[in-house]
Amino acid sequence: MALHSTRRSLQTFVRQARPVCECAKPRTSSIRQFSVSRSKRDVEYETEGEHRPRWSYTPEKMKAPYPWRIKDTERKWECNSDPMRLDHFYVKLLGRGGDQVLTDEVKWLAITHKSFDQGRRGFNDRLAFFGRRILNLQTNIALLQSPIANQTHSSGDASDDRLPFAHPSLQGLSNLTNAPISEILTKERLGPLATQMGMRDIMRWTPRNVNKMESSGIDVVLTTSLYAIIGAIALQKGGDVAARVAREKVLKPLGIL
Repeated sequence: MALHSTRRSLQTFVRQARPVCECAKPRTSSIRQFSVSRSKRDVEYETEGEHRPRWSYTPEKMKAPYPWRIKDTERKWECNSDPMRLDHFYVKLLGRGGDQVLTDEVKWLAITHKSFDQGRRGFNDRLAFFGRRILNLQTNIALLQSPIANQTHSSGDASDDRLPFAHPSLQGLSNLTNAPISEILTKERLGPLATQMGMRDIMRWTPRNVNKMESSGIDVVLTTSLYAIIGAIALQKGGDVAARVAREKVLKPLGIL
């Protein structure tokens, strides 16, 4: 009996004197807590975006965590961000009330090139594709109806005594071959026309070299924006309005009509 009591006392003494490892202790304070709720930054991003138009800022989730390109102050390029200047351009281009033809978002999208802000605010490639088809069609119609057709067509071979079929509706067909549309609607002609309209001052793009605009392709960007405006008008106001704008604002100043 005394032996059992002595053994219990010895075990209790050893248990109390045994060193306890720090890692064996429960450490509830160091356990990381996970949550399925959104972070505060995401909530701020959504609430701030509701108060700002889409064209005026770059979405936070499309930005890199750090800039990967070194900023060169000598090559810094500033684009227009004033809605008043943009409205003045549309009034000058489309006439009185021209600033109300398109919505605010589409007005900025039509003059935004994909080089601006890495295309993160949208760009006008698709609008330009549609607008170019409309302008090409109106140019072909103008060439078919041109009175110069009878004077510009070739007489053919003098030794050939055959008489081709003639009809008043077909008199302008020779204009489509003698004056290809690719030689009429060129960037060398449409670019200066867009510059006269004041598009260079409100267009949003990033040149490759700010000191050499021509080699950076400014005529191509101006032509693309001009096409995009016609395409945007066709989508929002219909093909008849876009065709009238193409004839009066582009073809007539070029001397085609």
